Amino acid sequence: MRRSREDIAKMRRAGRVVAEMHARIREAIRPGVSTADLDRIGRDVIARNGARSNFLNYHGFPAVICTSPNDMIVHGIPGPHRLEDGDVISVDCGAIIEGWHGDAAFTAPVGDVSDEAARLLKVTEESLFAGIAAMVEGNRISDIGHAVQSVAEAEGFSVVREYVGHAIGTAMHEKPEVPNYGDPGKGPKLRPGMVFAVEPMVNAGRPDTRLLDDGWSVVTADGSLSAHFEHTIAITDDGPEILTLP
Repeated sequence: MRRSREDIAKMRRAGRVVAEMHARIREAIRPGVSTADLDRIGRDVIARNGARSNFLNYHGFPAVICTSPNDMIVHGIPGPHRLEDGDVISVDCGAIIEGWHGDAAFTAPVGDVSDEAARLLKVTEESLFAGIAAMVEGNRISDIGHAVQSVAEAEGFSVVREYVGHAIGTAMHEKPEVPNYGDPGKGPKLRPGMVFAVEPMVNAGRPDTRLLDDGWSVVTADGSLSAHFEHTIAITDDGPEILTLP
């Protein structure tokens, strides 16, 4: 679905709330901080901006952010878990302004991390921006995922298959989906006014995943580290515009 300029302006406002959540949470990430502490920061930012959380109570999810450390890929539930030096932590969050959604994620180092962890974070973020660069009028949905996959796999990492990006608007998850892999030149053509959340999930080991007993937390099947970066992006006449920036 193609959005009007007015619609995208509202999504930009929602995206700026998400960007503020990211900034405040990044500042707080250090050894000893609990994931519940990070969730409280996200709640405060949402409240101060008069926004609503699109994560809280989504299919019963109990928090406003997802916190996924180390081998956890996505959907971790904030709680008493305390970060330790050498961890990596993925934070995914969103906001709603006047019924319009923003959604974005990042993975951050906690203290001093291994060279492999630092490289995984760098490559995953680079793969996101490669996907964004492919979001131009006339390209197709699969060109985004092909760009992501090409960057990640060239560095010896693997791309998660079971969880993907998505269109976004008056609902957080809309069709079509945006896989982070695949052959180029397939799927719907990209047109100005389309808005997508693109979110590479990249593993240091194999791409296989496992769902934990809480029904939410997804981890790598082989216990390897994982990273997750995401932005909400509008396709415009002038190219892609990232809506989840300050």
